[in-house]
Amino acid sequence: MSKNAKAVADVIRARAGDAKVNVGLILGSGLGHIADEVDGVSIPYADLDGFPHAGVSGHKASLTIGDLEGVRVAVFGGRSHYYESGRGDAMRHPLEVLQELGADTMVATNAAGSMHQAMPTGSIMNLSDHINFSGLNPLIGEPTDRRFVPMKDCYNPGIRAAMRHAAEAEDVEMNSGVYAWYSGPSFETVAEINAIKMLGADAVGMSTVPEVILARFLGLKAAAISCITNMAAGMSDENISHEHTKSMAPIGAAKLEKVLRRWLRDMSN
Repeated sequence: MSKNAKAVADVIRARAGDAKVNVGLILGSGLGHIADEVDGVSIPYADLDGFPHAGVSGHKASLTIGDLEGVRVAVFGGRSHYYESGRGDAMRHPLEVLQELGADTMVATNAAGSMHQAMPTGSIMNLSDHINFSGLNPLIGEPTDRRFVPMKDCYNPGIRAAMRHAAEAEDVEMNSGVYAWYSGPSFETVAEINAIKMLGADAVGMSTVPEVILARFLGLKAAAISCITNMAAGMSDENISHEHTKSMAPIGAAKLEKVLRRWLRDMSN
């Protein structure tokens, strides 16, 4: 843990109180409204030394600390992507701060493209595993042997099961599948989608995998849920764009929020 992470955590505690954070939530494109549901304090990233600018439209560059369904959470309203800076470890510092605040769990959300007609726009998917199709890794440059992080069950089986239970309790259909990380920012070609699909991917996106690798590096339990905002290239006649992603995200976000809230309520009981 860096000294800077401890210093930033102290800044956060001074504003939001000393109570231990239980869960960190990283929000994807179009999902920022979830932070508004937290009973707590919102702190701009600009006030937190070393935090990313999170300059992608559809992301809110602020950290919200407080209670959601009886659980103390830290909600990252936006993330920094590899394609913004060329840094795969852009979210390492915020996750170190999360750990310093006491959390042992990180849940990431994202907008993704579907590989299956049976999982259309508006669906949600509980990640069972991932394929790092980009070949990049946020631990490149880490000098210690800690960089050799085992990734079996990197999406925590216990949390995945609890998420499934929450979805069933809320009568929300939630798929389970493998997410492929593509670096972006350009969308994938039809040939790339065909290749990823043959490799076993069910959805594709430009985030989440770096955070999950970093979470496991830091000893945090990890889980993730995708909002399907489009069919992947060649799968439909949709005009894929970031604006389309943002406009479609609320459809799946309503389902995702129900699942997250129920999961947190179950955790607090």
